[in-house]
Amino acid sequence: MNSKNKTVKNKARIKKIAIACDHRGFEMKEKIIPFLKEKDYDVLDCGSYSEESSDYPDTMIKAAEEVSSGMCQRGIGICHSGIGSTIAANKVKGVRAALCQSVKEAELSRLHNDANMLILGSAFVRPKTLFPIIQKWLTTPFEGGRHERRVNKIKDYERKQRH
Repeated sequence: MNSKNKTVKNKARIKKIAIACDHRGFEMKEKIIPFLKEKDYDVLDCGSYSEESSDYPDTMIKAAEEVSSGMCQRGIGICHSGIGSTIAANKVKGVRAALCQSVKEAELSRLHNDANMLILGSAFVRPKTLFPIIQKWLTTPFEGGRHERRVNKIKDYERKQRH
């Protein structure tokens, strides 16, 4: 199977995407939702719902739990730097959140790490690269092989932890 067929097959499995932000990511989230809907994804908006001050762990953990439970196949989170949101999302069992500022990072997060949450820093992602980053992340399949062995080590460690 060539990589183009893998991409089409991969998109068919992604039906629902959880999206979350804090107040500093609200404007970017409001641009991303129509983009995702235009691409025929169902979107679950986990907040924040305004630019009023809010705490990223509240919304990020909610979105990550939707991904962890399987209700959403992927998640996207946005805060000012992206760092706090990445930390919060990665506390949820089964979530592999990747902070990406470039198309190449988005591609590698999927190819090598099977990232199921994309985290964006609103202060660092340029408007011209926002949609290309998301598109690449959504359409890049997990490569498997030696990377699957490594991801499985993370999953094994998670299974051993008490949550």
